[in-house]
Amino acid sequence: MFSGEIEGTIYVSQQRKVQLGFTLVELVTTIILIGIIAVAVLPRLFSASSYSAYTLRNEFISELRHVQLKAIQNTDQCYQLDVSASGYTLRYFNDRIGNSCSDVFREEQPQSFSANAYITLASDASQVFSITFDSLGRMISPACSGHCFNAVADETLAIAVESEGYIYAQ
Repeated sequence: MFSGEIEGTIYVSQQRKVQLGFTLVELVTTIILIGIIAVAVLPRLFSASSYSAYTLRNEFISELRHVQLKAIQNTDQCYQLDVSASGYTLRYFNDRIGNSCSDVFREEQPQSFSANAYITLASDASQVFSITFDSLGRMISPACSGHCFNAVADETLAIAVESEGYIYAQ
């Protein structure tokens, strides 16, 4: 009986050693989860402010496309996007005389830029300008093709407008 008890104790002791620690599957799963967090989540936490430039660029591209679409759909009216250092405002005009707008009849609520963000002309870095489109969706003013605007926040991102009217992030 004495030898059986010793063998039983040794067996229980070996069984405990096997149960202590983690399995290979648990370790691999943990390493994969830590990798996903490191790649996907941590960069967003540490550089959250750099997203403001991307947000500003995408918002401004959306507004340009909105004004362009209005100009295409309503050929008798003129739409002008006035940009300043603090934000931008969409103005509606009654008449389109040639390539110029006259007689303001409606003005939308001004949209302000957040923090130190702003839009500039790529050609001369001016922060005050107006943008108009013709009835075919081509930009009349400012006269530019390709890299036309910069969205400036924590970094500078380019906005391009092609001569045919295509607006995109560069």
